[in-house]
Amino acid sequence: MELLSKVHAKHFLEWVKDRPEVVVMSGDLTSSTEIDLFRDTYPGRFYSMGMTEQNMMSMAGGMAREGYTPFVHTFAVFMYRRALDQISMSIAYPNLPVRMVGFLPGILTPGGATHQAIEDIAIMRSLPNMTVLETGDATDVESVLDVAQAIRGPVYIRMLRGEIPRLFPIDEPMQFNHARRLSTGSDITLITSGICTEEAMRATAVLSERGLGIEHLHVTTLKPFSDKAVVEAVKKAEYGVITMENHTVLGGLGTAVAEVMAENGVAKRLLKLGIQDKYAHGASPRYLMREYGLDAISLIHAVERLTNQTLDIKEEELADVRLDAVHSDSKAEAL
Repeated sequence: MELLSKVHAKHFLEWVKDRPEVVVMSGDLTSSTEIDLFRDTYPGRFYSMGMTEQNMMSMAGGMAREGYTPFVHTFAVFMYRRALDQISMSIAYPNLPVRMVGFLPGILTPGGATHQAIEDIAIMRSLPNMTVLETGDATDVESVLDVAQAIRGPVYIRMLRGEIPRLFPIDEPMQFNHARRLSTGSDITLITSGICTEEAMRATAVLSERGLGIEHLHVTTLKPFSDKAVVEAVKKAEYGVITMENHTVLGGLGTAVAEVMAENGVAKRLLKLGIQDKYAHGASPRYLMREYGLDAISLIHAVERLTNQTLDIKEEELADVRLDAVHSDSKAEAL
């Protein structure tokens, strides 16, 4: 598997070259959100706002009214928790083209509950006019900017940073409100997002060898959530549907799938893998994914529950896990 470093930092610098209307704001986390290359290259288009997220979001709304396209960069948790009123009233209500780039979504940080954005999808998708996107690999990161820029109103992006894998072909970019089909089958429909897709891919090949057909969809558009491929996939699942997300099971991908199933009269069992209505504690992402049931072996166990059978799949049979260092040259610090 190909690993790439600072994908957003490098791609964004090239992407903004012919877009002088794009400006960037940082909440005192410039290098930690991979925007330092932009700052050094285009200092006149960069605004360091300090730890004043409410002011930053209000200013972004004001600049959008003047014809600019602000890209706000900070940790996801500081964006929607600290400045929700400003996002709602200064950006979403007037439907302005502000792009909110939130880093360290879910449990991708050892910082504990204060730094872990585990309910951001639930909150942001509840705002009128808001579009919610999530990246899962390098190809998603490289193509999410085009997807976001084609949307007239505000966009919230769950962004990856540091060393990230390329799971999908570079010539098959993210498409708005269109899931990627990673495997086909009619026994179980598996719908994943973000970093959980890589974990799911570690398990689906082994499940196929055990004779289970898995219809695996990778979702990048969490609002709107009206992809007909999702409806078709949940209808065909014989045993039922599993969702897997780096987020609480309340209000995120699992909830969106449940809504689609109910609205379309799909009476199938649904298992939602995610953080089960609790706060996470501080540890490495790899440990936390195991602790909160977001890794490949947890998916295997969910399949066993859904099919009411013992598959006897051992950890060593799964595809090799990619171990990430908590501290790395590709990011400024563990947080």
